[in-house]
Amino acid sequence: MAESNKMRKMPVNKLMVQMGLPMILSMALQAVYNIVDSAFVGNMKTGSEAALNALTLVFPVQMLMVAVGIGTGVGTNALLARTLGQGNNKKAAKVAGNSLFLGAIIYAVCLLFGIFGVKIYISSQTVDSQVISMGTSYLRICCVISFGIIFFSLFEKLLQATGRSLYSTIGQVVGAVVNIILDPIMIYGIGPVPEMGVEGAAYATVIGQISSALLLFVFHIKLNKEFEHEFKYMKPEGRIIKEIYSIGLPAIIAQALMSIMVYVMNLILKFSPSAQTAYGLFYKVQQFVLFLAFGLRDAITPIIAFAYGMGSKKRIKDGIKYGLAYTMALMILGIAITEVFPGAFATLFNAGESREYFIWAMRIISISFIFAGINVAYQGIYQALDGGIESLIISLIRQLVLILPLAGIFSIFVRNGQMGVSLIWWAFPITEIVACLVGYVFLKRIIKDRVESLS
Repeated sequence: MAESNKMRKMPVNKLMVQMGLPMILSMALQAVYNIVDSAFVGNMKTGSEAALNALTLVFPVQMLMVAVGIGTGVGTNALLARTLGQGNNKKAAKVAGNSLFLGAIIYAVCLLFGIFGVKIYISSQTVDSQVISMGTSYLRICCVISFGIIFFSLFEKLLQATGRSLYSTIGQVVGAVVNIILDPIMIYGIGPVPEMGVEGAAYATVIGQISSALLLFVFHIKLNKEFEHEFKYMKPEGRIIKEIYSIGLPAIIAQALMSIMVYVMNLILKFSPSAQTAYGLFYKVQQFVLFLAFGLRDAITPIIAFAYGMGSKKRIKDGIKYGLAYTMALMILGIAITEVFPGAFATLFNAGESREYFIWAMRIISISFIFAGINVAYQGIYQALDGGIESLIISLIRQLVLILPLAGIFSIFVRNGQMGVSLIWWAFPITEIVACLVGYVFLKRIIKDRVESLS
């Protein structure tokens, strides 16, 4: 009741800050994993350049695993919360159980890919034998021991569905700390632990993920008392699985598009391993900045959705206004940091031969942050106002339909040299600006059709 009253009565400006800050911090924490890995790997004594390139090539598969786990969790979260709201505790137990069954299936697929498909995947993006060896080793470990990230994603959403999101944040913090502590120990070899190089980075990552998953499993069993946790509820039921993915599939598609975009960009940049590595490093910095917008979006959506449900045009419009304003402020801060300190980031990663490519990527692509942030906010607004199709169209424009053809066309004109590769980086600002204009048209139409018509 207190939460409902807050959503109904608290000034939208204050409510968005109160709800947004924890979500922004949580999303920023998720982006730390890959930045930390790359920073430590980039400072290895030997083979750091090849190792950074290897991490760039494996990243799309890591993103895809997260996409499927999170998408399944999103569907579980919404269905479980709705079922509990209806007072149907038995179905809630089945929803939770079926989500864990799906987690086991997802892990089995990742395991098979880790055993049989990893080398083929890495070899499709490079001919460098050292990069292929490092990338194969790293990704095989991440796939074979992927149950940590998959079940962490599911237990996180199970806790959020019952209002216990604080505990999922605790789990994220623990995993990040474990990863950061183990990275230098396992990569460089400290104390009794032998030097493992890029494989050490993979083991540090999966151990951090397993730590998070185990902690959230304990929280789930101890705290989620609203429904039972017996094995019998893991028996698959087609109806429940269909309901989970009717909600979660769009989230999987949206996340998977990011993975596809990074993979195809790696193929486009295959002619220059240094440019390939530079893009991979920049993408991790970009993720950190844009995850701030994603965190705020996760506050924008429920605030506007609640106001839409109660029929308050003023609170809807306030949600849109403050959501866009705060997003732009965050993105301006992100642009300032990346434009002023590109050299510092290059030094952090020890970018080597990729340094100049990385700095140019940072200076050019970061221009797009403000438009990208607005597009993320638009998507949160659309989802709150039953605009799922509009949200999907913006995702397609940003991550597939426009960005990849532009980058491919630009790559035809110049195949090497700093200025040539820089032309490819301009595909990002152009795409985000076009998507932003399309998004504004969608927003005006949605306001006219769905908000102004409210009594």
